[in-house]
Amino acid sequence: MKLVGKLLARFRIAAGLTQAQLADLARVQVETIASIEQGRRSLLPDLAERLDELLETKGALATAVEYMPEVDLVPAWAEQYMDLERTALTLSWYDNQVLPGLLQTEAYARAVFRNRVPAFSEEKIAIQTASRLERQEILHRAEPPTISFVIWEPVVRLQLVSDEEYVEQLRHLRACAMLPGVSLQILPLSHRAHAGLNGPFILLETPDYQQVAYSETQRGSLLVADPDEISILSQKYAMLRAQALSPEETLGLLDRLLGELGVQ
Repeated sequence: MKLVGKLLARFRIAAGLTQAQLADLARVQVETIASIEQGRRSLLPDLAERLDELLETKGALATAVEYMPEVDLVPAWAEQYMDLERTALTLSWYDNQVLPGLLQTEAYARAVFRNRVPAFSEEKIAIQTASRLERQEILHRAEPPTISFVIWEPVVRLQLVSDEEYVEQLRHLRACAMLPGVSLQILPLSHRAHAGLNGPFILLETPDYQQVAYSETQRGSLLVADPDEISILSQKYAMLRAQALSPEETLGLLDRLLGELGVQ
């Protein structure tokens, strides 16, 4: 990934283009070009071909991508989802495993990756953590997307980090809940109905108003565009929001958790 990124940077500079100019021509975010050049995300085949045409590099990038070692390839579904996430108009996010990536502190994100089996190297953990924190930029844009989070209470109580870092994470959740366009709801453990027992998922609305869903499993993830499947997940999400605490009640629960830890 680093080698391909260095090649792209060299070809771009030789063409006399800035990262922003190349991103404009390739119809991607400037952060995409920057991340590829820094070796923090993989160059997907379709974008490699487009860049070869723009930079007149005679297929060099596409060939480099084709012969990258499999261990260095980020699954295409992950790249596609992250591209959709960056430009989404709305996000509806249900999680019952870990806190949503957009709401994780650095310490929590690092702990998530450190708990991976098979284990990541420290270098890989650092790269993945930096990438996750970079994604959170969308929460602070001048015109942020509308984002709804529903999180099952055991996830909020799961303490993957030290006491101090757990307090930091709870405070961070509270701060994120107050951001413009963000709705945070916790589905309480005491509730006797639960519409999300089949696992976490995310619903997105793209800039051209298309509905897409993303779901995760133990050994992979899936982007879904089938209208029937989208409808089912939308019904599930509507029910989850109805079953969860209101945003105001959620803030109260976070305050109680902080109180249990002796934090005022």
